[in-house]
Amino acid sequence: MTPYARRGVHGQTVETLARRVLSGEIPEGATLDMAALQSELDVSLTALRESLKVLAAKGMVDARQKRGTFVRPRSDWNLLDADVLRWQFSESSGTGADLALLRNLGEVRGIIEPAAVRLAAARRTDEDLEALAAALTAMGEVSGANHAVEADLAFHRALLAATHNELLERMEMVIESGLAQRDQLVHSAPHSEDPVPSHRAVLDAVRDRDPDAAERAMRALLDQATRDLDKVSGPNAPEGADGSPEQKDGQAQ
Repeated sequence: MTPYARRGVHGQTVETLARRVLSGEIPEGATLDMAALQSELDVSLTALRESLKVLAAKGMVDARQKRGTFVRPRSDWNLLDADVLRWQFSESSGTGADLALLRNLGEVRGIIEPAAVRLAAARRTDEDLEALAAALTAMGEVSGANHAVEADLAFHRALLAATHNELLERMEMVIESGLAQRDQLVHSAPHSEDPVPSHRAVLDAVRDRDPDAAERAMRALLDQATRDLDKVSGPNAPEGADGSPEQKDGQAQ
């Protein structure tokens, strides 16, 4: 789903409601007091309902006759939606939950990107190579953390585009949310590893149309990402969902 426009009263209302739900301030199963929310947020009932439609489309709330509007179970939420991911990072920024979410996303990306880069190596065009090379050049320019984040996003966006699979290309909305948050943490910290060599190895393999080498380079890049994230998170990093220590394969870079 395309992220909604965040501007104006509508966007502010959506953001406020979403973060309250994600934080548990409005818990799962709770019925919303529409009159109280309307008064507190100083919005019309129509504006409030329109904002709740955004959350409903993401599986977070629903409405029933006699019950009213209520928060659905977390298992119903579209957790891969770009807005839902962004809201989660906003709510948990700098916490163990933030790092746990990064690791979960890293595992997802560890499944997607090695396979995607194989397709990119087989299908890339000259235009794809130009986009990857431009992102790599930008990555090598020292202009602060924000610039590094944008360059990294551009590289991985171009990589997915080079697969020429429209469904994989749409995964950029999932990947970018975690990648941006991870990059902000890593590139704002001192002594992180230079990302250019690992990305250049990926580009070289894609340029050579070598899927095996491209996959190896991508997995090496993800391993480097693990090291960088571990440096930031320290020895008390969150464990995996099953309670075991997080594996290092599949972290985002």
